[in-house]
Amino acid sequence: MISVVVLNYNGRGYLKRCLDSLSEQTRHDFEVIVVDNASSDGSAEYLRDEFPWVRRVVNEENLGFAGGTNSGIRAARGDFVLTLNNDTWADKDFVARLAEPMDDVSVGMCASKMIYPDGRINSTGICISRSGAAWDRGGFEKDEGQYDQSEEVFGPCAGAALYRKRMLDEIGLFDEDFFLYMEDVDLAFRARLAGWRCIYVPEAIVHHLQGGTAGFGSDLAVYYENRNIIWYAVKGFPTGLLLTSLPWIAGRSLAVIPYYALRGQTRVILKSKLDALRGLPTALAKRRSVLRRAKDEEIKWFVRTWANMKRP
Repeated sequence: MISVVVLNYNGRGYLKRCLDSLSEQTRHDFEVIVVDNASSDGSAEYLRDEFPWVRRVVNEENLGFAGGTNSGIRAARGDFVLTLNNDTWADKDFVARLAEPMDDVSVGMCASKMIYPDGRINSTGICISRSGAAWDRGGFEKDEGQYDQSEEVFGPCAGAALYRKRMLDEIGLFDEDFFLYMEDVDLAFRARLAGWRCIYVPEAIVHHLQGGTAGFGSDLAVYYENRNIIWYAVKGFPTGLLLTSLPWIAGRSLAVIPYYALRGQTRVILKSKLDALRGLPTALAKRRSVLRRAKDEEIKWFVRTWANMKRP
């Protein structure tokens, strides 16, 4: 069985379209858990009254994406966990298609094709560079079939991703220190180093508004994205690559400061970098646990990948 975990924070206006699309799926052996992160817009009551078939987890405080989703995963009864943003709606065979690669026991994650309402691509999986920068493969490109082949990718965007529960039991859930943004990149790092594969499934299509709750390019997004990018690099880069990648990591961290300053976000970008530095001792302590699970062949995979990487 699959457990679909939908995280919600003041997103009552998005819930009907999201949940209606799940009720119309061609595959039916799944449960839906909606985690409400202390919304103030009546979301929890709306769910209780309008969607009695949905299991609710109501948090007393906003735990962010990481903590909120983890509370839904802990309540899940399925062998697989499908994480889904509340501002998404899925095609009818989305769940069925996304689960197909899981017949291969080496696969721990599946990435979907996420599409913006205007037909442009949101994500076809996560890419990673030596600077620590992560981006959505195909992001903002017009969807013309260029990503219609199933293939192995680094990891999935957790806005619409499927995870094997046994993998999560082995490597741990989303890092709750991240709170919001990049927690899926960190999880993909830990999974890949432990030997789990991620398969992109182009037939599994979900539509995404993106930023419907947190706000695209908001101070909130800028802060957590730019803080957390440092932490997952320190936690997940294999030792040799971390040392040789430090110029790229430091260079990017400094280069983005004037960019955001020109956008009027000087204070938030400086705070994100200072808080990232303050959190380095904790990230380094977690790194030891991550690398204890790392397999030699997976470290070599990272080396091969970055040796051929053209994007900095």
